[in-house]
Order: sequence, then C-alpha cells, then structure tokens
Amino acid sequence: MAHPDDIDFGAGGTIKRWTDAGVKVTYCLVTNGDAGGFDLNFPRSSMPKLRQEEQRAAAKVLGVEDIYFLGYEDGKLQISLELRKNIAEVIRRVRPQRVLTQNPERNYGRIFSSHPDHMAAGEAALQAIYPDARNPFAFPELLKDGLEPHSVDEVWIMSHGSPDTFVDISSTFESKLEALRCHVSQETDKDGNLEERMKSWLSANTETAGWESGRLAEAFLRVATS
Repeated sequence: MAHPDDIDFGAGGTIKRWTDAGVKVTYCLVTNGDAGGFDLNFPRSSMPKLRQEEQRAAAKVLGVEDIYFLGYEDGKLQISLELRKNIAEVIRRVRPQRVLTQNPERNYGRIFSSHPDHMAAGEAALQAIYPDARNPFAFPELLKDGLEPHSVDEVWIMSHGSPDTFVDISSTFESKLEALRCHVSQETDKDGNLEERMKSWLSANTETAGWESGRLAEAFLRVATS
C-alpha cells in the first residue's frame, strides 16, 4: 500500500476476516503518509511518526502486528528499481501466498482511488511479484543476504474497475470503522458520516456482486500468478 489508512479503506473488513480465520497478515507501507493531515500548524517533521502510530493502532484492531514501513516520500512516489527491490525484499522475507495491493490502472469510476502514489505502489508491487521476487538473478544482493526467491500464488487488487472477487464484511464492518477512526490526523470521521459513507460504497459493491441488499462487500480483482 502507498499510505497509512489505504488498507483500512480498501480492505479492512477483509483483513479482519482473514485474521479471525487464523491467516497471518503482514503490511508493507511504501510511504509514511507525511503529506497527509489538515493541521497547518502541525510540524511536518512529526507527521511520519504520527501516521505510523495511527497505522499500528489500526492494524492492531484488525489483528495485524507485522508491519514494514519503506519510508518513501508521500506524494512523489515513482516506480523505480529501488522500490521494486525493496518490495521484493519484503516478499522474500515474508514469503506470502497472497499479496493484496492497489490498482495500477486509473479507475475512472472512482477517481479518488487513483492517487498517483496508489498506482505507482500497485505497479511496483506487481513488478516485484513478477519477475523480481521469484527470479534468483534479479537483485542478486538479496540472494547474497540469504533471501531466497519466492513465488506468490495470487494477487488481489483493490479499487479495480472490473472486480471479480467479493468478500462479505457485514460481520467485520464495525472493526473496519474502528480501524479507520484510528487515523485521527486524517479527520476520517470529522463530520460523523463515516459509517454512512462506507455503507454506501460497500453496498455498491454488493450490487455489483449481484447479492441481496443489506450485505456489505469489499471488491477485488483476483489474479493468479503461478
């Protein structure tokens, strides 16, 4: 994910369902969200630490403790060899079966999900998955550090315009809200309408899935990589 809070908006309910089922989840945050926030008097130099703390608190709500922060500058993310290597390193360390990431394509149906950092993080993650993490000759310094190649089985992409996988998060919706409210600096629920806003988004996914009304769904494009 590009920023703290991205995972909670796009997949918080799904993450909670996974951890409740005993799945080990690790987060990899490419930036510290240092360009976030609204308080002009809050020192910019303190924002990375604050947003890391908020993300750790939100992760704890969803049952996640293992978090990597790569420390790239918020708002200026580029798909680079260095970023690919950093993500491939995390993949080789964690050795996940599944990677959930952001949509590398612009979604014209939901333009606010298409932040340039989101698209860059998603594309860099896909390139790190294939070929970098699985190729022993890509970034040989990783192999010298004892990080053996690893092949990810599948990728789940958030905020895609043509999702094909839907997760019913009706039972974990409250946990999703609690995680989102941990991001206080982002004024996530400043107007007190977070619950209704989320229900509106998630109900649209339910309709796309063809489910009966009343259920709440998060939506993904699922891609097999092996």
